[in-house]
Amino acid sequence: MAKIKTRDRILTTSLALFNSVGEPNVTTLLISDEMDISPGNLYYHFKSKGDIVEELFGHFEEEMLDLLAVPEDVDISLDQQSFFLHLLFEAVARYRFIYQDLVNILSRYDQLQVRFKRLLKKKTTAFRVICESFRRQEKMGIEAEQLDSLCEQLTLTACYWGSFDTLSHLDNRDKVDPGRGVYQMMHLIIPYLAPDEQAHARLASRDYL
Repeated sequence: MAKIKTRDRILTTSLALFNSVGEPNVTTLLISDEMDISPGNLYYHFKSKGDIVEELFGHFEEEMLDLLAVPEDVDISLDQQSFFLHLLFEAVARYRFIYQDLVNILSRYDQLQVRFKRLLKKKTTAFRVICESFRRQEKMGIEAEQLDSLCEQLTLTACYWGSFDTLSHLDNRDKVDPGRGVYQMMHLIIPYLAPDEQAHARLASRDYL
């Protein structure tokens, strides 16, 4: 079995600690203690905690940009849409420390602000592409103004669901259920679907609870 590189171990350990106790409560000393390595060894790979945060954000950003590249020229099914939401919330859960204290993190690591805003725009665009596909297939009936509001609401929910879920489980920050997020997002869309599609979406959404 190949030995895991120290740099990768630092990232994995840091991510677990950030998610478990919150990024502001983690120091480089805590990370090195958790790994049973010297602070100097950690410093050899990362000069500061901010460098660790930025690299983890880069991994998250790469996952999200790939996921959010929804093709505009295909007919998207409800099952594909629900699976897309599942993958979205799984990614958020893996890097939930970003969302648990979002405003604080972006204010302290201002180099991430522009990049996160780009992800927000990509999310809104992805939701619009999915809804436009539904409209084209006559699975969804929605006016332009309503569509703007719906896509904004979907983006808002996707962004802050992690914080809400954490507040619901303060005694166990590791208890994260992406399925509950999918369920809520599906039910934001259901009122605008055609009647037969509503029934399908309700059944599909229950599978995530």
